[in-house]
Amino acid sequence: MAVRLCYHGIMSEILLVRSKIPRERLLSFLGRPFDEMIKYVVDVEQEVIALGGELHADAESVLLAAGSSAVDLWGANLYPHLPPEQRIEFTSLINISPARGNPSMEVMDPRLRERIRRITERLLLNPDETLA
Repeated sequence: MAVRLCYHGIMSEILLVRSKIPRERLLSFLGRPFDEMIKYVVDVEQEVIALGGELHADAESVLLAAGSSAVDLWGANLYPHLPPEQRIEFTSLINISPARGNPSMEVMDPRLRERIRRITERLLLNPDETLA
């Protein structure tokens, strides 16, 4: 499922990812709207990703509409051209949730970060893949 949004005249797409997407499809999100980074939100229970958009909240709303629970959603940023250990940034405004034990924009729990990393690598870009 894909949702198209328009911000300030720039078309943006959010894709619901349930299985591995081709590298070329992933790369099509660069420049829409960010040149080096792709925002995404992970449902850590259903192991699904909403990829793209200008705000993590946009991807979050797509997942919520698809039946995800807000407590299972975590935002991150993917820098696909960086080395595997630097590709994922666990930072988003939607991550600020003292009720879930995360008072910061950054996901603080190392086990949760590992779950997000594992889902990201399985659905988007595994560590053995390069974009060259």
